[in-house]
Amino acid sequence: MQHYSVMSLARNAFSRHQGWQQAWRSPDLKKEYDVVIIGGGGHGLATAYYLAKEQGISNVAVIEAGWIGGGNTGRNTSVVRSNYLFPESAKFYDFSLKLFEGMSRELNFNVMLRQAGMVSLLHSRHDVEAMRRNLNAMHMNGIDADWIDADEVARLAPGINRSPAARYPILGGIVQKRGGIARHDGVAWGYARAADALGVDIIQQCAVTGFDIRNGRLRGVETTCGRITTGKAAIAVAGHSSVLAGMAGFRLPVTSMALQACVSEPLKPVFDATILSPSAGIYISQSDKGEMIMGGGLDMYPSYAQRGNIATLEGVIAGVVEIFPRLSRVKLMRQWAGIVDIVHDSSPIIGLTPVKGLYINCGFGTGGFKATPAGGWTLAYTVAHNRPHPLNEPFTLKRFETGAFIDEMGAAGISH
Repeated sequence: MQHYSVMSLARNAFSRHQGWQQAWRSPDLKKEYDVVIIGGGGHGLATAYYLAKEQGISNVAVIEAGWIGGGNTGRNTSVVRSNYLFPESAKFYDFSLKLFEGMSRELNFNVMLRQAGMVSLLHSRHDVEAMRRNLNAMHMNGIDADWIDADEVARLAPGINRSPAARYPILGGIVQKRGGIARHDGVAWGYARAADALGVDIIQQCAVTGFDIRNGRLRGVETTCGRITTGKAAIAVAGHSSVLAGMAGFRLPVTSMALQACVSEPLKPVFDATILSPSAGIYISQSDKGEMIMGGGLDMYPSYAQRGNIATLEGVIAGVVEIFPRLSRVKLMRQWAGIVDIVHDSSPIIGLTPVKGLYINCGFGTGGFKATPAGGWTLAYTVAHNRPHPLNEPFTLKRFETGAFIDEMGAAGISH
């Protein structure tokens, strides 16, 4: 790892970084690769890294239509957790959380993982009854989660509304202490640099325009930078997965929708934990820079626009102010939307496609960031061995033929 002195940093800054060493190469696109990864977000970069590191396949290109981490990876609220309901999901997401826990050391890049806890609030007798069942399911699946009373909630979330007249009274909560947040661009950059060091080519500003498919088998990928000959390609483009699948001649059971979020002006430390209110339809955490990061439900109509709408944003703010009245005078700094890929059972799709040699990673909906390492790890295994790993075997397209769905809508926390 290269180190810079204070004078070196200043000198490079004043020279407009002309002498600054790139974190990863900007190579020319080769005409042939063993594997092409379409999508330069967290999942695509993680796939490339694990292909090179775990599977010994380094003649790999990651092609990104924009810039690395410029899609959903840079448009999310960075929450990590594994408090899911079904055994298949619990194994997958807890594996992902464990990879997060060792990520900074493995990638030699600080992803700023802060495991200050994920708290789900209980506001009614219905919440209490439902979450007791959910908590039992988590414990049966080996997931760490604890029941806490209203006083402990107030300790973890100072300033929470405990007024007797509160619209959403605080009856308690469920906390996963290993949950928290990580730095989204740190994850993308860490995987990019580590993959590059293993020989992976990262090609930005290179969009896919079509696929060369003959007799049901992939032969190449057409891009704005030229044709790539390859026998294997993997799609990891989140909300645009159905567009790429359409280019390859098959349909996905995926609907693309906008998911909004916003951040406030920086504040002094308010609370460390990530707070989720299913009834209010909001979640909130504080970044290391002091911004309050807030989000809520989907815009609930199909869209590829990354702008969202005012009505949804107003709903998020109203819920936040109801739960945390002290934030009512805080100013918003910016707002954005990401295009997420919603599947009927709120579970991902990772595996083979109807085209031989073409693989897919999609359907994570509103929870793609927390699955970044596991999504990349399992897709890399699937590409290398042409079959799913036991961790992602329940999440292939086959379940839409058999009806063996894994309905995790309840674990989303809010209506996704």
